[in-house]
Amino acid sequence: MVITVKDATFSGDILNEIEIAVQNERTTVKDLIAARVTSEVKSYNEKLPEYFKGLIQPSEAEKTLNGFRLKRREKKIDVEKQIWTALDAFQKNGYFILIDDKQAEDLDQEVLVGATTEISFVKLTQLVGG
Repeated sequence: MVITVKDATFSGDILNEIEIAVQNERTTVKDLIAARVTSEVKSYNEKLPEYFKGLIQPSEAEKTLNGFRLKRREKKIDVEKQIWTALDAFQKNGYFILIDDKQAEDLDQEVLVGATTEISFVKLTQLVGG
């Protein structure tokens, strides 16, 4: 199943939308985060565009108005490191996730997702990963 997740500001403005694939309609917050990060990194690594627009800033990148710019564009991003950083940041309140306007509490929380489920990632701090 494919669902859409959004990056939102604290005031509710939508900054970005991305489609992710989930295995089952019953999933966990951890699996949602991993699917989102995997999708972003896979897309970047296949195309190697000038900017990476994702949840986690790669460690060898600088933040710009257009996204994160890697110092060496031909370098691929490490998906496992990005996932680990994203999971760690969630646990340290670096961002929070709203699922149908209810805040996700922990990584193991089970959620039911479908075509109409609204999922928003709200960043609170700049996140640096792989």
